[in-house]
Amino acid sequence: MSKHYDLVVIGTGTAASVAASRCRSAGWSVAVVDHLPFGGTCQLRGCDPKKVLVGVADAIDHSRRMRGKGIGGGEPAIAWDELIKFKRSFTDPVPAMKEKDLAKHGIDAYHGRARFCGPRSIKVGDEVLDGRFILIASGAVPMPLGVAGDEHLITSTEFLELDQLPKKIVLLGGGFIAAEFAHIAARAGAQVTVLEQADRMLTPFDPDLVGWLMDKFREIGIDVRLNTRVTGIERSSGSLSVRASSNGTDEGFTADLVVHAAGRVPDLEPLDLAAAKVETEKGRLKLNEFLQSASNPAVYAAGDAAMSGPPLTPVASHDAKVAAANMLHGNHQKPNYLGVPSVAFTIPPIASVGLSEKQAREQGFKFRVQTQRASDWYTARRVAETIYGFKVIVEDGTDHILGAHLVGPHVDEVINVFALTMRKGLTAEDVKTTIFAYPTGASDIGYMV
Repeated sequence: MSKHYDLVVIGTGTAASVAASRCRSAGWSVAVVDHLPFGGTCQLRGCDPKKVLVGVADAIDHSRRMRGKGIGGGEPAIAWDELIKFKRSFTDPVPAMKEKDLAKHGIDAYHGRARFCGPRSIKVGDEVLDGRFILIASGAVPMPLGVAGDEHLITSTEFLELDQLPKKIVLLGGGFIAAEFAHIAARAGAQVTVLEQADRMLTPFDPDLVGWLMDKFREIGIDVRLNTRVTGIERSSGSLSVRASSNGTDEGFTADLVVHAAGRVPDLEPLDLAAAKVETEKGRLKLNEFLQSASNPAVYAAGDAAMSGPPLTPVASHDAKVAAANMLHGNHQKPNYLGVPSVAFTIPPIASVGLSEKQAREQGFKFRVQTQRASDWYTARRVAETIYGFKVIVEDGTDHILGAHLVGPHVDEVINVFALTMRKGLTAEDVKTTIFAYPTGASDIGYMV
């Protein structure tokens, strides 16, 4: 006997929660399904717990930078076990709170792996849920590496649960996870090596600013190996051995821990999409401009599972609002990813919004570039930070900001001003003539444009 709902949502993260709440508020019957603890990646296994670790690592780094400039006493150090306990004070209550909130709002919750068993039907264990609509918001998982010995890898989720931090860590990959975890682990006293097969780290960010940030990697002792492809991982005598190839030369690295940090892909494979006639292409859902399946009109997607916009939590929320509006009132809204800021929480952070210099040129824009390495500015000197700089791209004629790229203190907050400027169509002159509180990171913006 199947149960009938207006909407069945696969997942309980940001996209799932926003869409479920909006449709339930409109009077729909709604069910959510998740095989993992309720709450989703951001709250439990990603943004929130990671930022707790980054906050402590940043405090330690700030204290070390200020030694001899007003900070004295013993050498500050991260107490890893205490840090993880603090982190768990944020994550441990989430699943129960999420279930309580769902029940309060009359949303039925199911624990288990969701699988399609028809165009509008989901099977969870022995139960079948029929929905007028089904929203895929199942998130993402680490991409398969196909490397011999990959069973010895741990994921970012497991890293965030380590009760003790090993002394020697190898991170496979050079994106957000690798960069952020490398900075956390190095500040906690670990010997960190990053193996990246591309010719630079953090490829979504401006190459010049990444180059400046790499000075910080070197300064804190992170060993970054570029153009390096991992070929195998072995365990022997209590340690791990990572085999790699770089420019035709074989190399080996020993570690106590090897972390998969090489990117994530939509978690679609277990859903049996073929049973619902939901088509995919190269591991991604085929969606129309309304976030609706191109082959099954009853199915929509949002967030990392949709991979329509950047894989960021605010994008997941935005997708969910669009998908919910289209399910409730018919297709009429399209996602708008203009001015979506992105931040890698290294120490200091690096941030970006809009077009890169290369993209602006490829799209035929005529523009000017304001760029400077500004380590001698007050904002950096006040906190003894050696890395600070920017690149801002402004269109000729319209004076619109096409892109902003920042690295250094407070840029994780300052980038939001540029995002607002771009999303609302303000000009560089509008920004330049704004009166910002001083001294703050934002008060530098007028000199950046």
